[in-house]
Amino acid sequence: MMTLFFEGALLGLTLATFFGFGPAFFSLVQTSIHRGFASAAAFAAGIFLNDLLMVVLCLMGSIQIVTEPSNYLWFGLSSGIILIIFGLVTYSRKVVTEVSESDVVAIKVKGPHWLTFVIKGFFMNIVNPFVWIFWVGVVVGISARFGGNEQELVVFFSGTLIVVLVSDLFKAYGAFSIKRFFTPGMIRKLNKTSGIGLIAFGLYLITRVLIENT
Repeated sequence: MMTLFFEGALLGLTLATFFGFGPAFFSLVQTSIHRGFASAAAFAAGIFLNDLLMVVLCLMGSIQIVTEPSNYLWFGLSSGIILIIFGLVTYSRKVVTEVSESDVVAIKVKGPHWLTFVIKGFFMNIVNPFVWIFWVGVVVGISARFGGNEQELVVFFSGTLIVVLVSDLFKAYGAFSIKRFFTPGMIRKLNKTSGIGLIAFGLYLITRVLIENT
């Protein structure tokens, strides 16, 4: 069983390395810089819960409701619009700073309850249909490999999801650790870059679903 766990962990590492820089990543970094590591950890927990839900739904076959061609158009359009809204909010976010004598910038923004960030992380991940499509492909392929053996699938995907969660926590801690080196101007540029990234992803998503459904 440990071999299956490490195989799943390898898949999680691949996912975190090559596919872990979508809209949720931008928001995770933003949360860590503006709200602190604890809030970013809660955000990462929300992403983890969403990924867990995706795997469970895929295994149950319920995912077909969302991936049905007739539903994908509206799901993709609404998701793209939501991402654009998130991007606009991020782009226009103001920087609240306090400059010390050594000119080191400490970002102090009183944040909402930690549960808010769990919900935000869950929501940010769930509006990305590529996450759904990815998990459908992975779960179907892995289920076929193990012949639908539930115990082996649980062990395998436990390794995958744990590694993804740990990698998100490392990303959040990394952003939190270097934030003291950021000047207000740098943070404003980061906000604008992240906002543009979210808006671009939303526009790409809308364009793609429109082209695929014409």
